[in-house]
Formats: sequence, structure tokens, C-alpha cells
Amino acid sequence: MVEHVVMWRLKEENRDKNRSRMLELLHSLKENVDVVCELRVGTDFNRSSAAFDVCLIVTLDTPGDIEVYQKHPYHQMVGEFVKDIVTERAIVDFEY
Repeated sequence: MVEHVVMWRLKEENRDKNRSRMLELLHSLKENVDVVCELRVGTDFNRSSAAFDVCLIVTLDTPGDIEVYQKHPYHQMVGEFVKDIVTERAIVDFEY
């Protein structure tokens, strides 16, 4: 199994509206990208200066599924929206 973890910091402009839409789109990846086994999305409640605003954890079967996931047209559409509303992104992919 593989975990694909992504965290973002959001731009201040239209922050609440964009966060709501982002969460909606991220949740919809499970139903629209067939290699996704499990998906969890959450927002930070700690508000530490080191914290990110939104976190996505996607479980996939194999490391090769990450490439399939990233190239999927639905994922790319979601990514285009997200790119416009964030200031920073961090990613970790690991196998267990």
C-alpha cells in the first residue's frame, strides 16, 4: 500500500469560500479516480505558524498508481483549481 500525503497553505483572498470548494473537490476524487482506495481530507484546527491549512491523504495499492492518479484528467482539473488558491504545498509519498 502507498500513502500520498499533500498539505497546502491557502491564500488569504476568498479563503473561506475557496477552502469549502477545495474540500468538496478533494472529497470527490475518491468517486472519480478509480485507483484511489481510500481518501481522507481535513483542515487544521491548531493554527500554529508551522501548520498547513488543508491536508489530503490518499491510499493507493502500488507506487505506480501515484502516476496514474496524478495523470487522471479529473485529478488534473482539481489541481488547476487548487494551484490558483494556495501559496505553498508539501508532499510525502511512502509505501508500507
